[in-house]
Amino acid sequence: MQVNDPVGDMLTRIRNAQMRNRSTVTTPKSTLRARVLDVLVEEGYIRGYGDIEVNGKIELEIQLKYFDGAPVIDTIKRISKPGRRVYSSVKDLPLVRNGLGIAILSTPKGVMSDAAARAANVGGEILAHVY
Repeated sequence: MQVNDPVGDMLTRIRNAQMRNRSTVTTPKSTLRARVLDVLVEEGYIRGYGDIEVNGKIELEIQLKYFDGAPVIDTIKRISKPGRRVYSSVKDLPLVRNGLGIAILSTPKGVMSDAAARAANVGGEILAHVY
């Protein structure tokens, strides 16, 4: 099955799995998805992820994180979509929920959170907001 927006598909799978209180969810493996998951692990929104083989294909198994029975991720939202890309310079980076959430960016120095992008003094494409 071909997916036009692989990152959006992964975020939707995470959102749907948390609504059903699943402990894990799988998604097809790609480098961009893995880098986005690295940012979510660093910021403490998911427990981790790893490779598994499903029907002869390598997929990413994501371990979701819960606190007192509620998902740690309250909202995960795709910002830049294939039909409308959203870019931001370092000085115009948004504060997500007044700094309580994060924005995930794709920059020339790699995929990183908004705080890391400010520290590296680099802007880029805003992939998602998480809080």
